Amino acid sequence: MSPNDPHPLILSIGTQVVSQKDLLSPNGRIAHPAGAVGVIVRSPNDLTHAYRVKFNDGYESAVAYDQLIRLADYKNQHGRGLASSLMSEGLYQRVIFRCVIGSRAYGLDDHDSDTDRRGIYLPPADLHWSLYGVPEQLENDQTQEVYWEIQKFIVLALKANPNALETLHSPIIEYVSPLGEELLAIKDIFLSKLVFQTYSGYVASQFKKMQADLRNRGRVKEKHVMHLIRLLLSGTSLLRQGRMDVKVGEARTRLLEIKHGEMPFTDADQWRKELQREFTSAFQNTMLPERPNYERANLYLLDARRKAMSEDLP
Repeated sequence: MSPNDPHPLILSIGTQVVSQKDLLSPNGRIAHPAGAVGVIVRSPNDLTHAYRVKFNDGYESAVAYDQLIRLADYKNQHGRGLASSLMSEGLYQRVIFRCVIGSRAYGLDDHDSDTDRRGIYLPPADLHWSLYGVPEQLENDQTQEVYWEIQKFIVLALKANPNALETLHSPIIEYVSPLGEELLAIKDIFLSKLVFQTYSGYVASQFKKMQADLRNRGRVKEKHVMHLIRLLLSGTSLLRQGRMDVKVGEARTRLLEIKHGEMPFTDADQWRKELQREFTSAFQNTMLPERPNYERANLYLLDARRKAMSEDLP
């Protein structure tokens, strides 16, 4: 519990807590300093009244809710603070690849479109090996940027995650280091028949959103329909050609009609059904390998980890 909680719950008897301020005895002396640990022996009916807290020496005191924090929260809070300060230091300077994805990369952007940037970062070896480890991704909501830690990204790409594959094949590359160039040179090792299963899962997820929209609103959200169709188009093209085209090409006009609500849902849904059949057919006839090249991906990661020992970004 913290005074910053919007709706703090009443803690139960037996909960270990940490005092947030000095607790004074009747004679005005400090009985227990801020940071002392005690146990709640009586809880109030509401937060306008105080808790009764017993400390290890047997001393009991009435303590207001905003002067306490659970021991578990206290330890997590301090651990996160130190880890966060270590992890955030300089990691944005460790980006080895940055590109633009989303509507601008697909060729579906208009004057209202955001610029979504994605990429990969290589943490320094010492921080990666440290007690605190490194974040799986760096995010900046204000600038619409997300950077995956290199191993996290490779695992996603091996699983045929659409966001990861589109990042590798984006037509708008803004920055790439030599190590990033090496990854782009072998990006096809991540393409396999697994695309069918992974993309099917994402398509099913979008379809569920459409069904929920129909139940709850009586109409679908155009963006859910457009994303579903685009995924089917992308997955089908990839299975047929053995390579990935992020731009939607000739489908742009029809996709924008969906986006702007100009295509009746019955027409869009009919298109979806046709594309689903084409997607399945493409899977049955694809020349893509059964599995991605895990071995080559692993060799690349090991080499990247060795290079992370250098102070300079490889």
